[in-house]
Amino acid sequence: MLRYILCRLLQMIPTLFGAALLTFILFNVAGDSPAMIELGKNATAESIAEYNHIHGYDRPILIQFLYFIYDIVRGDFGYSVEYKQPVWEVIRSGVFISLSLTVPIMVIGTIAAVLIGLLCAASNGGMFDKIALGTTTALMSINYVIWVAAGQYFLAFKLGLFPVWGFENWTYLCLPILIGIVSGLGQDVRFYRTVILEETRRPHIRTALAKGLPPYKVLFEHVLRNSMIPVVTNVSLSVPFLFTGSILLESFYGIPGLGGIGLNAVNSSDLAMVRAVVLIGAFLYQICNLAADVAYAWMDPRVRLS
Repeated sequence: MLRYILCRLLQMIPTLFGAALLTFILFNVAGDSPAMIELGKNATAESIAEYNHIHGYDRPILIQFLYFIYDIVRGDFGYSVEYKQPVWEVIRSGVFISLSLTVPIMVIGTIAAVLIGLLCAASNGGMFDKIALGTTTALMSINYVIWVAAGQYFLAFKLGLFPVWGFENWTYLCLPILIGIVSGLGQDVRFYRTVILEETRRPHIRTALAKGLPPYKVLFEHVLRNSMIPVVTNVSLSVPFLFTGSILLESFYGIPGLGGIGLNAVNSSDLAMVRAVVLIGAFLYQICNLAADVAYAWMDPRVRLS
């Protein structure tokens, strides 16, 4: 296991290098001049030349790329022109707020979806299963923006059950978390229901039931455990977004997390901030893929790492 993890960590190096190279090309070569973006189209040639000299954009492309990689390795993502402070300081100030919003959505939403999927599989074709299928279909049919706007208008503004806007304490996160959980239940429940139903049709499950094991014991000890690999895969795909936050939720509800920070960076052409979000996302995807592969071997002895 340790050897496999070390090999995968080494394999991450060329992948991350490729992501850094692509990011550098998109932002420093293919895109508009950073000086023109920050100083504006009416900037004089002298001011542009001074800006390029200060930030090293007048150096050869290869030298710029080497300095770019060196800064990334030592954790220097540049200076945010929008927030007037180093990018890492902005990220550090917003990551806790984003995690406070997205972690409860992922954890509660996953547990609720798996439990409902188990109940649907246990009553396959029954009343509960039909009601759950109809409800999840309705949930999937409603656009995410509608959930966000309707929750803010009716639950917060009209009924006054939650704060409408801003972030002062944990109560301001309750409505966004509720919206995030409800809006994602439809797709997750149907996915987990399909996975669990497929597992219930396997021969060893029929054998366990034929031997007289209680259905609830078979469901939780055999079916659920063998269905965890698709669950882990689905969760691992969403983990990187925990750090970047939910852009729509943070924007609509005025939550100063990384999602809103990233959106403001795009709107204000804050290249250093956008670059950092892209690179951090690429790194997190690699880490989550590694963690998911290790979790597969830990949960299912049939999986072998080599």
